[in-house]
Amino acid sequence: MSNKIIIYLKESFGELKKVNWLTWKETLILTINILLFSALFLIIYWVFDFFLLKIIFINR
Repeated sequence: MSNKIIIYLKESFGELKKVNWLTWKETLILTINILLFSALFLIIYWVFDFFLLKIIFINR
């Protein structure tokens, strides 16, 4: 049983060595893109929420 686990772990680490990992620069650029997109989405969501609340409370 433990032999199968050891074989599995060796094969898993062997597969991880074959993976084409991103460079730090690519990772940084993609992270910045995600943060910018999230900020943009947050601003758009806030604007819609603000104006929809104004519309709802004006009509009361």
